[in-house]
Amino acid sequence: MNNNKLKSNILSKNNNNTLNENNNTSNNTSNNTSNSTSNSTGNNANNNTNNTSNNNINFNILNENTNNGTNPNSSNENINFNSEYLFNDLIKSISNLFLKEVSTKNKDYRDDLSKNIVKFLTKTDDGSYTLNSFDFNDGESETMHTTTGAISESFEKFVKPLNLGDNDFSAFHVLDICSGFGYNSSALIQEFINNHGECNDSNLSIDMVELSPYKLAIGLLIPSPIESHDLIKKAIENKLIEKNLLSLNLVDFKISDNLDINIFIEDARIAVQNLHSNRYDAIFLDAFSPKLTPELYSLDFFKELYRVIKYDGIIATYTSAIPVRSAFILAGFHVGEGPVFGRNTGGTIASKNPNKITNSLDFDIERMIGLSDIGIPFKDPHLDLDSITIFKNRQQERADARGTYKISSAVKTPIFLDKDIEEGKLKRRVLRNLNAIGIEDTKSKEACYIIAPQNKDSSNFKNNSKDRVIAMSNNLESFLN
Repeated sequence: MNNNKLKSNILSKNNNNTLNENNNTSNNTSNNTSNSTSNSTGNNANNNTNNTSNNNINFNILNENTNNGTNPNSSNENINFNSEYLFNDLIKSISNLFLKEVSTKNKDYRDDLSKNIVKFLTKTDDGSYTLNSFDFNDGESETMHTTTGAISESFEKFVKPLNLGDNDFSAFHVLDICSGFGYNSSALIQEFINNHGECNDSNLSIDMVELSPYKLAIGLLIPSPIESHDLIKKAIENKLIEKNLLSLNLVDFKISDNLDINIFIEDARIAVQNLHSNRYDAIFLDAFSPKLTPELYSLDFFKELYRVIKYDGIIATYTSAIPVRSAFILAGFHVGEGPVFGRNTGGTIASKNPNKITNSLDFDIERMIGLSDIGIPFKDPHLDLDSITIFKNRQQERADARGTYKISSAVKTPIFLDKDIEEGKLKRRVLRNLNAIGIEDTKSKEACYIIAPQNKDSSNFKNNSKDRVIAMSNNLESFLN
């Protein structure tokens, strides 16, 4: 990073080397997880009033999951993870830090954990660190970031789609959902500095939402992948001190007046309902996968995001899951392909303004969204269901829809409409699925009518993914009625 650029009013080193201690040093740390008593934002649905005694730690508090951490039909003793013990020890180490720093005012506990925390984490290809999440339901795990490069993913998939260099603004407001270690926000600050750092009239406001204080603590303790991450560290430290989880001001960076970083330690579903309408220029949605956190990808949650984002605002998320894209469309957003980085497919970009979408979805994806059961979104009507219930409800709705008012998603049946298929097993399966809903053949009049909004030679052609998906879905409904 250019040190001269860092002299801007965004990023400045605090040369006052004295350590300011917060006198609010409650010895009772049993409520030190900010009284997170709701279903999680993708961390833990069990009322998180954690006692910092190591014997009472909920091992799943770092997991973006609202299923109370375990499959109700299994026990933790049956979990087979090579790194489970490291995960367990990390939780205990952070809990011990919370307890000891508040009670002793001794900075050595934080210094020691900062030196050793990387042994609990996974180093990605660009040198930044990530963490495994454990899915206790089926024995699978996933990392918080792509192992190709955690901080690089923040720039490529979240920050670059905003095109900050092309915009001239006095204030830019961003909502960072499941902010975790603060990588996305720090990448945003870095890009802001590069494009507007010397402009005293430009202001950046970031609202970070993260249920788990443990994830925030990791963000405070890990090596900063870029210098602007130190500003995030300072904001995290301030918040953890405010919550009586820490007591010492050890991060010697000053957050300037034209950078506003707010941190909410609570369920994102609760936080978003308390936000002002039409406020945000951008939203980062960076929860774990829809499989682990369907509550943060539900149609009902996206309706709230639609309310709080501006017309020209952009939502960026790494996932390309069909039910997620379907939920965006049904909530009113236009959707398109996001940048490809570290995964086989790109992420998703959503906006109220169709002109903000530069790359439409693939036609096959549009058909799967609008015509098949896999396009049925997750639903959470009152924003209070746990992940298992949301997941099972969708499974049931898909089963009810398949062959009745939606085409079966098996063998990707909708993509073969108006196409010739060679004789064989695939054709038999496709025709069976189509016949179940009353479509005689892939080349039938009915098949061509349903997908007409994708036919550029048709008067019914629609010029963006959202309109094509909705029109095809309406055509299917019209055919069935």
